[in-house]
Amino acid sequence: MKVESAALSALPGIRHAFFTREGGVSEGIYAGLNGGTGSRDDQTLVAENRARMAAALGVPAGHLLTAWQIHSPDCVVVDRPWDERPKADAVATATVGIAAAVSIADCGPVLFADPEARVVGAAHAGWKGAVGGVLDATLARMEELGARRERIVAAIGPLIRQESYEVGPDFIDTLTGLDARNDRFLAASERRNHAMFDLPGYIAARLSGLGVGTIDDLGLDTYADEARFFSYRRATHRGEPDYGRLVAAITLV
Repeated sequence: MKVESAALSALPGIRHAFFTREGGVSEGIYAGLNGGTGSRDDQTLVAENRARMAAALGVPAGHLLTAWQIHSPDCVVVDRPWDERPKADAVATATVGIAAAVSIADCGPVLFADPEARVVGAAHAGWKGAVGGVLDATLARMEELGARRERIVAAIGPLIRQESYEVGPDFIDTLTGLDARNDRFLAASERRNHAMFDLPGYIAARLSGLGVGTIDDLGLDTYADEARFFSYRRATHRGEPDYGRLVAAITLV
């Protein structure tokens, strides 16, 4: 049902999970633990799946909080269940019993914790968000709550990895145009003018450059491991009409 970061698991007073697709009630292309409120799955089944996730974290079902994700650089601070989901791609909290969460299906879920300040956060970091500053914003919001980035442990969960992530010339031009050194995250592809992009490597480098004290990459590939993970790109390659969403969440206990 979930995989965990050894670095986060070692922290006192913190509970977290990178949920897999195993252990849910959805069917068909969503089979398993689909947490996607934005998917076209039966939302009664999605609600049951999310209730199971919340129970695994030890919080009420309504306290597992994901924003309305739009590939933005924005992080919101939350201290209670919201009446209407804000548009943002990261959530931070210092409130016990609130699970800061993100949904993903190839993009990078990053969970953050400062156990001394007792502040946690979750970010949805696809390449647009990572380039645009969602990691920066998450750290800034956590610091407003008392965290210090040199104490923060950040874990990069299941996401599409370089062996599965081919990008085209426009992407390459954009990435290297931002910083010529970004070519270190590109490897040769079998197709001319294409490359294989190292998203987790890019995320880790951004986190390191931002001064995060500990970075743990779980090394898991959503595209390659169909038994455990949903994947937007895999569904697209198969011509499927929609796809399930994974959830990553962290809470204070």
